[in-house]
Amino acid sequence: MTLYIDPPTWPGHGRLWSHLISDTSFDELHTAAAAIGAPPRAFDGDHYDIPADRYADAVAAGAVEVGPKEIVRLLRAAGLRRPKHLRTPSP
Repeated sequence: MTLYIDPPTWPGHGRLWSHLISDTSFDELHTAAAAIGAPPRAFDGDHYDIPADRYADAVAAGAVEVGPKEIVRLLRAAGLRRPKHLRTPSP
């Protein structure tokens, strides 16, 4: 399994956010996200929203830095992309 993260450039709630994804499965993504301290509520259907101040933690844990377009491409290639209207709440 490889985790990927894009730069924290997405604004929301007065902060900047990154997207953390897996190229393998949601189960592995949930396990890895928990290991870096991401709460279940940070799961947004096919990725975790990671605040800028936790970005370095994700990279230190092995997440590969990629651009936002690459995040979407990787999700689609893995068959894990879920359109926003089909995303389910946190596990």
